[in-house]
Amino acid sequence: MADPASYRPRSGEVPTSPGVYRFRDPDGRVLYVGKAKNLRSRLASYFQDPAGLHPKTRAMVFTASSVEWTVVGSELEALQLEYTWIKQYTPRFNIMYRDDKSYPYLAVTMNEKYPRVQVMRGDRRKGVKYFGPFHPAKAIRETVDLMLRVFPVRTCSAGVFRRAELSGRPCLMGYIDKCAAPCVGRVSAEDHRQLAQDFCDFMAGDAHRYIRRLEEQMKEAVADLRYEDAARRRDDIAALKRVFERNAVVLSESTEADIFAFAEDELEAAVQVFHVREGRIRGQRGWVVEKVEDVSGPQMVEQLLEQVYGSLEDSSRIPREVLVPELPEDAEQVATLLTGLRGAQVSLRVPRRGDKRALMETVQENARMALRLHKTRRSGDLTTRSAALRELQEALELDEPLLRIECYDISHVSGTNVVGSMVVVEDGLPKKSDYRKFAVTGEAARDDTAAMHNVLTRRFRHYLEDQERNGSFTTGEIPDAGTDGPEGAAPAEAGARRFAYPPSLVVVDGGPAQVASAAQALADLGITDLPVVGLAKRLEELWLPGEEFPVVLPRASQGLYMLQRLRDESHRFAITFHRQKRAKSMVSSALDGIPGLGPTKQKALLKHFGSVKRIRAAGLDELRQAPGIGAALAAAVHASLHPGQGADGAPGQAGEEAVDQVADQYGINLTTGEILD
Repeated sequence: MADPASYRPRSGEVPTSPGVYRFRDPDGRVLYVGKAKNLRSRLASYFQDPAGLHPKTRAMVFTASSVEWTVVGSELEALQLEYTWIKQYTPRFNIMYRDDKSYPYLAVTMNEKYPRVQVMRGDRRKGVKYFGPFHPAKAIRETVDLMLRVFPVRTCSAGVFRRAELSGRPCLMGYIDKCAAPCVGRVSAEDHRQLAQDFCDFMAGDAHRYIRRLEEQMKEAVADLRYEDAARRRDDIAALKRVFERNAVVLSESTEADIFAFAEDELEAAVQVFHVREGRIRGQRGWVVEKVEDVSGPQMVEQLLEQVYGSLEDSSRIPREVLVPELPEDAEQVATLLTGLRGAQVSLRVPRRGDKRALMETVQENARMALRLHKTRRSGDLTTRSAALRELQEALELDEPLLRIECYDISHVSGTNVVGSMVVVEDGLPKKSDYRKFAVTGEAARDDTAAMHNVLTRRFRHYLEDQERNGSFTTGEIPDAGTDGPEGAAPAEAGARRFAYPPSLVVVDGGPAQVASAAQALADLGITDLPVVGLAKRLEELWLPGEEFPVVLPRASQGLYMLQRLRDESHRFAITFHRQKRAKSMVSSALDGIPGLGPTKQKALLKHFGSVKRIRAAGLDELRQAPGIGAALAAAVHASLHPGQGADGAPGQAGEEAVDQVADQYGINLTTGEILD
């Protein structure tokens, strides 16, 4: 770990202007992004007595090796740039509100001849009515299932609808009376559209009219002694009431707001939000995040709003009102940012009294429950991961913590279709975005050790190339002030770096031979400071380069369990790639290997004749009629498809002799492709 004093900038070098700063590790990876009204004052706070820093802030400044900053014109610009960089670099020491799904909405496609009810995400479409958002998506499906009892609107895809039209038979939903089946003419297009409109009216809040109508129909059925019909209407009423209760009005029907609340302790924070549309709670979302530094409530609110609303593809989903437990320090700038994203005024405030304050307390109670549940579920996992990493570090006698582990495996069948895999865990959790596949060919595919040497060489050659390209980020030096753009600004990025930084530990699947090959690959590249270990399958031993005896971990060791899971994951990833490659190689054609007949002309032949069988049955004159097929190539194709006979059907020669024989019979000059007299 670096000493913060080794890269601390001199006070006079740092401006007092607003700006955004980044801490980087020795490999150029961005560890933390922050903004400040006064860069000099803010950066100085990181280099005070380490004992006074928050534990994770202390870990960050000791992990970093450089700090750089960019001066901007205003606090609003700093806010926007901070979010852009957090989204670009995903720094591990920033609080990240990760949610990989967009808002799910209940949509009715009123722009179609036969409207369809479905769950939609992403950008809004013209002519489609939306209700929501809902969270989780299961809530929408339950709502639709209940609603279809009373409003049997089509839910099938266009393909299913067309097949039903052609066959004259409805799908399953039509048979169980949850679709009016307009595909087979049970209802007209106009009647089906009216059903869809009733569905929309009910979801928009006009529920009492439909419930009263069903109650009247139930009473009429009872009076006529039609008890089965009455029971069906009773069940329909119960279904609609359940939907109506789920969408009960909690605020005035003009209210469109998102209500946020927090629950936190020293290490983590839980966030909950209720989405209120037309006065009804349409959905709920939640996050649990790790607190990297000792951030205040206003700072957490600011970072939350930046990330939640800045990542929306459809800015119209930002509501008119955002209610938070505390206002951000730069409340006006945040409100301006949200207004700019939405394209209309956004009110950012703290509810003090009334129904909105009461609902805020409900959201806060949900946040407290979410944090309590998260701690109950994750305490064992977090403790186990930490124990496993610590145990491995001690067993292998490593100085640095195992922040990133990479595992490699080779897969093949009898030396064919050789492939390699690289899987990655960071902080004990898989990082699938960093997984890599390697196709191994040539001399490197002769055995497992050569293939392992090839894969490691290719992976770490990329790393060295990235280091050379981005040398200013890997030396630990602070960029010279004023060299590129504003004072203290970093040089421009050299593009995305696929292998930008090394792991803390390299694991290979195998014993001493594979470990020696991996260590030799690193040594050939001049990399001598990366620990390598092999996990042998037979006795689950750990082999180190050059060691006569393995390291044996207890069978109940958490560190051994972690390595076994990592080894199994790399094997799964490798075998999946190998099967894909083998499946492709097995799909061969009789046209493969014909001299001069590449993929383009193969496609032209197949398109012209329709199949290889017809190509084989064609004569030379017919072959020459295909686009791009000359006389010489036609002779080569004919000879390759008929290796045992000449052009006239008589027994002939094979290979090049067969081509020559066909050319002689037809008087073809193979050099020019001309037909001789």
